[in-house]
Amino acid sequence: MQIQQNLTVCVPIEEAETIRTWLLDSKVLDMDRKIKKTTENGKKYLLLPVTKIIPGYICLKDDKPEFYTSQKSLKELLLEEIPIREIAKIPSSWQVIGTVIVITIPEELNDRTTLIGQKLLQMYPRCTCVVRDKGIQGAFRLPTREIIAGHDTETIHKENGCVFKLDVTKVMFSKGNLAEKKLMSLSAHNEVVVDMFAGIGYFSIPMAVHSSPKKVISVELNPVSFGYLQENIHLNHVEDLVEPILGDCAVVTPEGVADRVIMGYVGTTHHYLLNGIKTLKPEGGMLHYHETVPEKLLLQRPVNRIREAALQLGKMIEIIEVRRIKKYSPGVWHVVIDAKIT
Repeated sequence: MQIQQNLTVCVPIEEAETIRTWLLDSKVLDMDRKIKKTTENGKKYLLLPVTKIIPGYICLKDDKPEFYTSQKSLKELLLEEIPIREIAKIPSSWQVIGTVIVITIPEELNDRTTLIGQKLLQMYPRCTCVVRDKGIQGAFRLPTREIIAGHDTETIHKENGCVFKLDVTKVMFSKGNLAEKKLMSLSAHNEVVVDMFAGIGYFSIPMAVHSSPKKVISVELNPVSFGYLQENIHLNHVEDLVEPILGDCAVVTPEGVADRVIMGYVGTTHHYLLNGIKTLKPEGGMLHYHETVPEKLLLQRPVNRIREAALQLGKMIEIIEVRRIKKYSPGVWHVVIDAKIT
């Protein structure tokens, strides 16, 4: 089979950084070629160099590729300053959220964190801060992160034609489920939607911006996330469409109002299934249920949980689709179940 060379992915310029980071994390971004700009019908696009065809995106051949001559990778930059035995432990991927770089660094490199942060800022001149990610904790899913270079952990991130203000040390922002967020953003035309774990507006705001819903009711428990949700509603000019509610979904979620319910939290989401189904209108609607599932139970456990909750309420279900979002941990998948409740 002939290998296709010099391929690019054509993406709208406002989505380019998110998709570029995803391609980098997926190890299909060609780091040797330069990103190019193009304009079509008055709209600006970027051509991101990739090493293979990416399903779901417009892939074009670059007949006149431009190559970097001096840009070095993180490992190459560090090779000049740390022992060769440590190079293999240097991370090969990270997230760029607005002007902040988020990276996970193994404990063996504790003495190198400042140096790694400085080199990343050298690679990304527009960024102002690098933070080390140490995981998430508690019901609020609070990130444990520390600054290792630069300053100012609050930033504005652009994604899918929307803007999100956040502090990366205080709230979570996942760039790994971009396809799911895009899908949801186009699925609520003329509907009432309840987003039960709204966060800073990951699903709510793209829906309001792109879907022309009747209304989006966004419920969030964490006061800090709720504050950013309110700001992001204003920044995206969707005050007339999105109603934020602060509180526990089990207590404050309205009943019998929604055509569509998003349960975009993972961990204990199944404890709220009865609330989610009750939120739908009496005639029913669509439920988007997220769960982290061991691979061997992927097609059984989440579906059975939805079915059991529906039966308790005298409802029937039809499974429309089961989607794998990403690997959550070894042997465990983050999945979404689309279930029609009647």
